[in-house]
Amino acid sequence: MTELKRRSTTSIGLWPKDYFAGMLMLLVGLGAVYQSKSYELGSLNNVGPGFFPSIVAWLLVVVGIAITLTARSNGSSEGDTLSIPDLRGSIAILAGLIAFVVLGEYAGLLPATFALVFISALGDRENSIVSALILAACMCVVAVVVFSWALKMHFPLFGGN
Repeated sequence: MTELKRRSTTSIGLWPKDYFAGMLMLLVGLGAVYQSKSYELGSLNNVGPGFFPSIVAWLLVVVGIAITLTARSNGSSEGDTLSIPDLRGSIAILAGLIAFVVLGEYAGLLPATFALVFISALGDRENSIVSALILAACMCVVAVVVFSWALKMHFPLFGGN
């Protein structure tokens, strides 16, 4: 009875953070589905510019629904106290994205990819600088193989536009 009473007095116990994450993914996915409708889908033989974004958006909707439906309250009093969230990961990912945009414009694909992965990897407290360097170097190889050789994208490896 006391557990039920504690749950009813706090909204965090009834709505775990996984539920909010799933709902956010669902809303972003639905927004992307709506936006992708303005692009031509094409066919499977000749895909249009809206085909890939539409598929990814629908996958995001499905994942958001799955996370929302499987979110459960753990029944602990963890939600009764408010704590300051650890923002290291969020700040590192945001800084990595900003570095990618800036370096992608002026330095090319490889420096931008390296900076994105290296800075973002440092957001995890368990990663060392060496492991972040190795991960960033491996992702640069993947970026060259996928974007430069396989897809033949017009994104210079070094040097901006």
